[in-house]
Amino acid sequence: MHLGYDNAVAVVTGGSSGIGLATVKVLLGAGARVALCARNEGRLEQVAEVLRRDFGAERVLARPFSVLDKAAVQGFADEVQASWGRCDLLVNNAGAGRQSTFADTADEDWRAEYELKLFSQIYPINAFLPMLREAKGAIVAVNSLLAYQPEPHMVCTSSARAGVQNLLKSLSVEFAPDVRVNSVLMGLIESGQWTRRFAAREDQSVSRAEWYGALAERKGIPLRRLGDPEEAANAIAFLGSRAASYITGAQLDVSGGLNRHI
Repeated sequence: MHLGYDNAVAVVTGGSSGIGLATVKVLLGAGARVALCARNEGRLEQVAEVLRRDFGAERVLARPFSVLDKAAVQGFADEVQASWGRCDLLVNNAGAGRQSTFADTADEDWRAEYELKLFSQIYPINAFLPMLREAKGAIVAVNSLLAYQPEPHMVCTSSARAGVQNLLKSLSVEFAPDVRVNSVLMGLIESGQWTRRFAAREDQSVSRAEWYGALAERKGIPLRRLGDPEEAANAIAFLGSRAASYITGAQLDVSGGLNRHI
């Protein structure tokens, strides 16, 4: 299957680690030029140096800023326009989860979580939409299975994720037929968070494979393992590609079968 990324331009937020970085690598490997951003300047520059070495400096643009900084996001879009003149795909990936129940979520935490989840979509979409319209491009949002299958210990994030999903569905209609809007619903994907939890495991004699296997069994994942970031990245790359040209307003579940909704 040809994804059609040759000479295309993709933008990935939260692109310096985990699913974001895996997506950057998959898109570069498929022939795209990629602009990525993240908050941690040191980490981003380390990653960008390796990407430039492996894929060519002319195909990588990396800038450090928060996606909640509207002016910085617009400046990033202006730089992509000036450098490459187009944007074919926007991958909105920024935004970690917050663990809390209703009882221990403060008012300011609700506000912060809703602002992060919603405006990490709104600001990049606003900034890149003119280029996306011109290119007949696509938006892929990295969302969570929590949007449909909430967890009591992540009540704040779950409700915010549901709001994001509603927003994306609305935009898929409003932006059609010029721009496709889809999302991926992530289950448990291997990340720095899980690596840190493994390192802090109570029984240090337990191997990585054993620990992850037990976690997957405890969580009830039918495939009996956590997902690899590259597996998530492949799903994102497909939805954003010309191969998915008749798909919009959809969500692709990447959870190893953890989903219980129909």
